[in-house]
Amino acid sequence: MAILEDKIREQIKTLFEALQNQVRIVNFTQEFECAFCRMTREMLEELGHLSEKITVEVYDFVRDAETVKRYAVDKIPATALVGEKDYGIRFYGVPAGYEFTSLIEGIIDVSRRKPNLSQDILTELAKVDRPVHIQVFVSPTCPYCMFAVRNAHRFAMASSFITADMVEVTEFPHLVVKYNVQSFPKIVINENHALPGLPTDTEFVRAILNAIAR
Repeated sequence: MAILEDKIREQIKTLFEALQNQVRIVNFTQEFECAFCRMTREMLEELGHLSEKITVEVYDFVRDAETVKRYAVDKIPATALVGEKDYGIRFYGVPAGYEFTSLIEGIIDVSRRKPNLSQDILTELAKVDRPVHIQVFVSPTCPYCMFAVRNAHRFAMASSFITADMVEVTEFPHLVVKYNVQSFPKIVINENHALPGLPTDTEFVRAILNAIAR
């Protein structure tokens, strides 16, 4: 049974006509798939059939240890969007609900090889000079979460020092406890810098720079 409805599939196919360059969707699952692994893989494979500019690669979290290490994946289901390089864009869990939009728009961004950010924000991101790991904890029913995810992923595209994860909380409840996630979205920068709610682009970048301040 198809994951995507016919109407949605046709809408996405139309959107994908704007893809400019090849996009690799790299998915990590396992032989005996977890509850959400199969759904994620099948959805991504369906997307791969909607444009010749998309290829879908599926790896086993256990068997393909070298690839897992290369992409620094630590849980599944995991998805990376890759262009001419790995931008550090990650989805952990099913990118469903509002996050499906984040996935589709992320694919389009990667195909264009550049994020849709103002020059002021790009100038500030150029000041990032050490590794930054952003985790955006989301609920599929949160209408604001996708904006935080989109910004985090765009920042990762703009800076080779930044990696950005969408983390769907219902699939990783232990992380909800670890990071004390009580509302959505919740942004965690480098493990110990928390940013609740939906910040503006400027507030988000300022938080990143504060997190790496010497």
